[in-house]
Amino acid sequence: MNSSQINVTNWNFALPWYHGSQQPLTLLRVDSSITQDRDVARVFSHRPELFSFEEDGTFKHNGVVQGYLYIIDEPICADDVYPHPHPINKEKWEWLTRREIKVRLLERTTVRAEERLSDDDIASILDKQRAAGIDSPHLASFRDDD
Repeated sequence: MNSSQINVTNWNFALPWYHGSQQPLTLLRVDSSITQDRDVARVFSHRPELFSFEEDGTFKHNGVVQGYLYIIDEPICADDVYPHPHPINKEKWEWLTRREIKVRLLERTTVRAEERLSDDDIASILDKQRAAGIDSPHLASFRDDD
C-alpha cells in the first residue's frame, strides 16, 4: 500500500499544522513536509541528519543551524496532504503537501542543548541502523567495503 492509499478519513485536519525551515518563506512548495507536532517542525528547522524519538516523548537530533518555525496559514484538508511514505512515519507525524500552501512565521529557532545527540547517541543510532540493514548515506564511513 502506498501513502496515497492510506486511509486518513479519521484524521483531524483542523488542528494546526507546522513547517520548520532554514530560510524565510511565505509559501511552501508542492511535496514540502508539514506536521501537526510543533516540536517536530521546530527540530526540523535545524536541518538534522539524525533525529531520534526518545522513550520519554522528547526528541534528540544532530542539527546545528538556526531556523524558522512556521504555522500553516490556511485551512488544510485531506486532498492537500498525504502521509510521508517513510516506514518510520507509521504514526503519521510527517505529511507532504500536494499543492503550494501559505505559511506565517511564528519564531526564529535556536538549537537547544538538551536536544543535541551526543557522540555516543549517534554511534548507537548508526549501530541500530546497520543491524536493521538500513542503507543510509550516514553509514558510508562505517562500511567495510569503503
